[in-house]
Amino acid sequence: MKAVRAVVDYLKGNNVKYIFGIPAGSVNAFFDELYDTPEITPIVTKHEGAAGYMAAAYAKYTGQLSVCIACSGPGGTNLATGAANAMREHLPVLFLTGAVPVNTVGLNASQELDVEPVFRSVTKYSVTITDAKDLLKEVVKATEIALSGVPGPVHIAMPIDIQLENMEQLEIPAPFKRAPIVPDSGTIKTVAEELVNKKNGYIFVGQGIRNSVEQVLEVAELLDWPIITTPQAKGYIADNHPLLAGVFGFAGHEEASRLINEGNGQALLVIGSSLGETATNNWNENLTKNRFTVQMDFDQSVFNRKYEVDIPVLGDINLSLEALLVELKALGLSKKSTSFIKKDREIEDSAEYNTKNVLVQLQKFVPSSTRYTIDIGEYMAYVVHHMTVLDSDTYYINVHFGAMGSGIGSAIGSKLAEPERPVVCITGDGSFFMHGMEILTAKENQLPIMFVIMNNARLGMVYHGHSLQYKRSHPTFAQEPVNIAAMAAAMNIPNARIESMADLTQDTIDRLLDAKGPSILEIVLVDESIPPMGDRVKFLSSFGK
Repeated sequence: MKAVRAVVDYLKGNNVKYIFGIPAGSVNAFFDELYDTPEITPIVTKHEGAAGYMAAAYAKYTGQLSVCIACSGPGGTNLATGAANAMREHLPVLFLTGAVPVNTVGLNASQELDVEPVFRSVTKYSVTITDAKDLLKEVVKATEIALSGVPGPVHIAMPIDIQLENMEQLEIPAPFKRAPIVPDSGTIKTVAEELVNKKNGYIFVGQGIRNSVEQVLEVAELLDWPIITTPQAKGYIADNHPLLAGVFGFAGHEEASRLINEGNGQALLVIGSSLGETATNNWNENLTKNRFTVQMDFDQSVFNRKYEVDIPVLGDINLSLEALLVELKALGLSKKSTSFIKKDREIEDSAEYNTKNVLVQLQKFVPSSTRYTIDIGEYMAYVVHHMTVLDSDTYYINVHFGAMGSGIGSAIGSKLAEPERPVVCITGDGSFFMHGMEILTAKENQLPIMFVIMNNARLGMVYHGHSLQYKRSHPTFAQEPVNIAAMAAAMNIPNARIESMADLTQDTIDRLLDAKGPSILEIVLVDESIPPMGDRVKFLSSFGK
């Protein structure tokens, strides 16, 4: 059997259903084997970078290994951004790249590049295979590294001749099962005692709570402490929960900021947040100031990175919370009526044609279970600040790595992972011009996703950022307006072009949602309002002073 055949069989055994990427000479041997592997479907993308975003979202929403593939040279470098994104998101993605034949290395072969070191800083493991007998072994090793401990991406470069070399029949190893990271019971007991002894406090949650929402809510209800989320954690806790204070950090809410900056909470229980820049309002020192701080995470590198933590708890979030619940109940805590007085957010005029009103109105017309994949642009601040959380796991806000166009690929990966869940991608014209052709990938795979494109004919976030920071904005940040709905029509994709609030109707949305494949809703709107970026506005406004 060919060495690459064993790789395909191993991936099939690991329940890999999709391969995201682009066929090319240095990986055609791999794609050829897929003819005889109906269990695995190639998702042929328009750009390798988008394939990485799709694979990351698929890994996130299935909890399984995802696989991405590209040719040597430019294919590999195009994948690197997707790998960096997956690394920040702790997502197990196997990145496979082709490579020139071993005996041509250094001879300026077509698309030759030593891509192993390129991936080394953005993956948990990167290796180039130089002997066919090591190919399967290294794929198995890389898969185990991707899934174990703190999950993350890995990379293997496969020279063409290595893939094609004939091998004796190889035994295909069984799928790898991740061993949980179990928290120390003594540490959990100490945490429970300390929290119970505090008069009051706050629970600060990041996207690490994704599979532990019910436990978070139970802990909050036992302690009767308000919950504050990071922007990345928006979507996990419904807005109508009486203990949810709102979002802190980029585009956060006044109530959450008031609690952190002025509140009398004696303790801070951080769950599943690495306490990065966008989560903490530019590392606001008030977050932990004069507060007994406990941080729960499965990644020990986040402890005491920027903020001093009194008790770090290393372990899988769900296991740490389950153990904490046992200890809190043993200390006599029980669910009680909340003493937290939740402040209603101000209701503003809904008639004006602006970004906030468009997004709020849009949400009224789509199912409550819709998942929104949010791209990078000024609209992202409005999503975080104004859109409502009605159902569980409904937002994919990738402000961590912040790659423009990632929301488009993420929508496709999400839909493939959970086909029955409605998916709406909210993106902008800038992101669309980077990765918008992936909408054709959705069409070719008959994926009913509505792509909402906020078209203001400029790089909106850059425009506002420069205006705040330098009091002026370079004219090249704007561009000649493009009719994106007409582009959609040329691609035979259902579409609508909105130019006023009156154009945005239930009938229009229903028509697009009922499409058998993707649809495009173009929102033509230039909003001169400063996006609700919270303290980020103050930061940019004061920059250089």
